Amino acid sequence: MRFVDRYPIIVTDRKEACRDFWIEHLGFVSAFDSTWFSYLMAEDQSASIAFMTPDHPSAPPGPEKFSGAGMCFELQVEDAREAFDKIASTGLKIEYPLTDEPFGQRRFGFHDPSGLWIDVVEQIESAAGFWDRYMIGSQS
Repeated sequence: MRFVDRYPIIVTDRKEACRDFWIEHLGFVSAFDSTWFSYLMAEDQSASIAFMTPDHPSAPPGPEKFSGAGMCFELQVEDAREAFDKIASTGLKIEYPLTDEPFGQRRFGFHDPSGLWIDVVEQIESAAGFWDRYMIGSQS
């Protein structure tokens, strides 16, 4: 199977607010926008996301309105400090400050209007031995 694209669709009553948020704060661009569906892409086309109203006319079986729990959207960047400065300058309230984590990420985070947690991460060196006890097949 050869994929052309992959993206989550967040079902929400706040489609327009989500669309505007991702464009304003994260630099995504609108690739398709209708009254019930917005498809957004990163300017370099490295990531995509879509938002759909609960009353969409093409209702496939299943997608209930997103509750905001149990999902996070990872945006991996080359430089998290630079991304933090850029996003913070838009006035967005950062809910998890820029932090170097012992498991090997520099990250910060916030929610979009649908309640989706957005985690902006840069891969960095993990603390020595951090992963030893977590690896499958490790001897502890």
